Amino acid sequence: MQIARVRGTIVSTQKDPSLQGTKFLLLQLLDEEGQPLPGYEVAADCVGAGVDEWVLVTRGSAARQPDGMDKRPLDALVVGIIDTVSIENSLLYSKKAQYR
Repeated sequence: MQIARVRGTIVSTQKDPSLQGTKFLLLQLLDEEGQPLPGYEVAADCVGAGVDEWVLVTRGSAARQPDGMDKRPLDALVVGIIDTVSIENSLLYSKKAQYR
């Protein structure tokens, strides 16, 4: 899994029938210091994440493991919304502090 920040949403009216009702997010992966890496990635969302939230994203065959996802053509899936990230007793990210 990797840490990413939700940068936006993707709307697609024409898609594979198995993807009907799937929410897509535009993600930017983050490095170990919480800094954005170049480029963006599209991922399906199964947890209801929103713009600017930090999330856990899984890729490849792991993106098709959760219930109901096994028959969908997915390469990336948001599987968690992050509350906090700590490294060596130092708080790198806190969702609570972000929305004050």
